[in-house]
Amino acid sequence: MNKDQCEACSKKIPGYDTVHYGSIEQGYRTLCTQCFNVEVAKRSGLDDFENVELKPIGLTDCEGKKHQFHFRTRLLGNMVSLEAFELRKGDPAGYQFQFLGKPDDDLFGLLAQLILRIRKALGEKHIEDSDYGYSLINSLVRGRIEWDPEQDGRVPIMVIDGREISWEEFGRLLMTREGSPFKLEIFDPSDEV
Repeated sequence: MNKDQCEACSKKIPGYDTVHYGSIEQGYRTLCTQCFNVEVAKRSGLDDFENVELKPIGLTDCEGKKHQFHFRTRLLGNMVSLEAFELRKGDPAGYQFQFLGKPDDDLFGLLAQLILRIRKALGEKHIEDSDYGYSLINSLVRGRIEWDPEQDGRVPIMVIDGREISWEEFGRLLMTREGSPFKLEIFDPSDEV
């Protein structure tokens, strides 16, 4: 896992927990999320912003598999983003969630709502392994569209049930429903689907 050094507190931090903060005119600094939140709070006049570092937690899915979720809180001026994600090879991957609130909201209240969203998602499965690859469990599939580095961004990789599914595998999965009409709906990352 690559680690960067925060230019404010000098801590070594994983790359996923850094922000390049600044402007073209004044230059950019690499900050850890905690120091980034302090800077944004100062600039936004939010002296009472609760800048809490949340520890990872483990949650179990409907098949009994444990998932370790890491958290990141980012103050974005008039809103706060609370994110939960799994790590694979030191980078966010698998299940990822975001919940938005206001800077003066109770962070632990937002965390409780985010955990409810995670538990709901872990309680549902959309695909299963079969002799011919993946197959749909029912007519609904939820997931996330991600960059596929092996395809240089030409086609996406789909994350379904916390698993990375190639575009080709997703196409084969859909062919089990050949001839069926469908509806594709894309949501904001902070929306519950």
